[in-house]
Amino acid sequence: MASFCIIVTSSPLESQDCYSAYRFVQAAIEDGHSISGVFFYQSGVELANSFQTMLSDELAIYPKWCELADKHAIPLQVCVTAANRRGILSEQDALQNDTPALFNLNPPFQSVGIGELVSMLNESDRSIQF
Repeated sequence: MASFCIIVTSSPLESQDCYSAYRFVQAAIEDGHSISGVFFYQSGVELANSFQTMLSDELAIYPKWCELADKHAIPLQVCVTAANRRGILSEQDALQNDTPALFNLNPPFQSVGIGELVSMLNESDRSIQF
């Protein structure tokens, strides 16, 4: 069985790629493959914003990713630079910016550098970008 590194670069509000990545991860796990992690980069980091709300007729993909990560212990890594540029801050980033109460990146999402993507790519058999 293969291990996959998943890279999400598309905004959840502008394309279906975040949902396609979610479905791919589900299917891979069901087929016995492993997921070494999911790296959210560029506009894909918008998925990690815990302040987002969806209309009642839209798919709420944020809680689905959280549930999937918790159930299967999948690391959800968010590029810190891309996230900060889009106003998505972890608690630590908010403290460093003197806004300790204003953070919107919560576990299971983790704020990491691009080096974590390189490590994940080295540990995986295949990588797939959505």
